[in-house]
Amino acid sequence: MTTNPRPIPSKEWEDILERGDNFRHLRWVFRWLPHNPRCELCLAPFAGIGGTMVRSFKGIKPSALNPRYCNDCELVSQDHPGGAEADVALLFADIRGSTTLAETMEPADYSAIISRYFAEASQVLIHAGALIDNLAGDGVNAIFARGFAGDHYVRKAIDAGRRLLEVTGHGQGKEPWVPIGVGVHWGRAFVGGIGQAGRLVTISALGDSVNVAARLASVADKGEAVVSEAACHQAGLDCQDYPSKHLQLKGRTEPITAHVISV
Repeated sequence: MTTNPRPIPSKEWEDILERGDNFRHLRWVFRWLPHNPRCELCLAPFAGIGGTMVRSFKGIKPSALNPRYCNDCELVSQDHPGGAEADVALLFADIRGSTTLAETMEPADYSAIISRYFAEASQVLIHAGALIDNLAGDGVNAIFARGFAGDHYVRKAIDAGRRLLEVTGHGQGKEPWVPIGVGVHWGRAFVGGIGQAGRLVTISALGDSVNVAARLASVADKGEAVVSEAACHQAGLDCQDYPSKHLQLKGRTEPITAHVISV
């Protein structure tokens, strides 16, 4: 009979997600090691002799979730999957009509479009301080947590959604080079290392809020960011100037009010 190691105490994950506190105690050590670029949370150096030292000692390097941060969370999660409930903003973006698009293009040309889309989306999300949960198929999804993205994490998620529309060519009466729709929601989710210790573990978010964000993206038309009223309120935005939708999302019993932002 096999047993999994004890998960990371939820309090530790809560501190990471809500305040980033788990990393701050390392700053007094890492700040003396040369040199930039560094993890924005714990100041672990990524280059030079300091970068070599932390890679050799702890295996620390830029995170696959966002290279502005180090991979300390991912390393710990490999041996101790676990997490905590936290207030987060969730962003999903999908290509509209991807099946039809693929049908009308050569596979290599379609692959080039997808690669460019993922590259552009990644840069937007990295700049906004998000944790990129997944880049797969024709979709992108990301987690915005206060401990990583800062106090204005919900506003950053909404701004990132608008920016994704811009970099894919929407707005100003132009035809986008790839048509996408975006969904943004704020709420409670379980965030942490998901999987089996010693095997495949990924840091992800689970829960109803995640499902809502995905559904909002699925109902967004080309060039739209559908933002829940909860996200608007939490971001301190007055979204009443934007068209509203009262949505009965598939699989949910309760309707949700959202606002449509376009560029």
